[in-house]
Amino acid sequence: MLEVSHIDLKYGQSQILYDVSLRAAPGRITAVMGNNGVGKTSLLKAVSGRHPVSGGQVAIDGARVHLGSAFHAARAGIAYVPQGREVFAMMSVWENLQTGFACLPKSQRRVPDHLFELFPVLRDMQSRRGGDLSGGQQQQLAIARALVTRPRVLLLDEPTEGIQPNVIQQIGDALEALRDAGEMAIVLVEQNADFAYRLADDFVVIERGRVKREAGRDSYAKDALMADLAL
Repeated sequence: MLEVSHIDLKYGQSQILYDVSLRAAPGRITAVMGNNGVGKTSLLKAVSGRHPVSGGQVAIDGARVHLGSAFHAARAGIAYVPQGREVFAMMSVWENLQTGFACLPKSQRRVPDHLFELFPVLRDMQSRRGGDLSGGQQQQLAIARALVTRPRVLLLDEPTEGIQPNVIQQIGDALEALRDAGEMAIVLVEQNADFAYRLADDFVVIERGRVKREAGRDSYAKDALMADLAL
């Protein structure tokens, strides 16, 4: 269980997040929704240790996570797939995957076979440079690289942005398989409301840096979500 409690975040003198709290359970996908500029990416950066918080805390199964750096968050079991993918362009697919070893003990430093079952295209492209992949292939590589760390929490920031429809479907299928395995909590930031609503079990809507609504899928119709997003 990921518990984010009363997070405040600032960039200089500008406060971006105000008292943001959420819970994400293993075996469920929690979609964080909201229009551009409301603080969704900032929230993921806070949880993943990429940006310091000015208040609040993050815990996994009740144990507080030290957010002093992305390395500490990764060691605690939090994996982050950033917007824009950030693959290493001059490194091969295999080398990109191996960068996930950094936070693992030596005994666990291997690429799990099931990643190539989730993303078969990567199996045949292991020697190809990351920068030579299509946008959709890079996105699959970025997710697989995060999964190499064996996370307990997987954070994804706009995984469908700029991706062709057939790859969006493949990414959705992979996230459903990860969710159904029940071993990790998945937090999905997504502008594609159709994609998010198809996958998510729980929703957190953010407006102007604050949580506007929390709801489970069973009690949250798609029309209500669209209205909250003012789409």
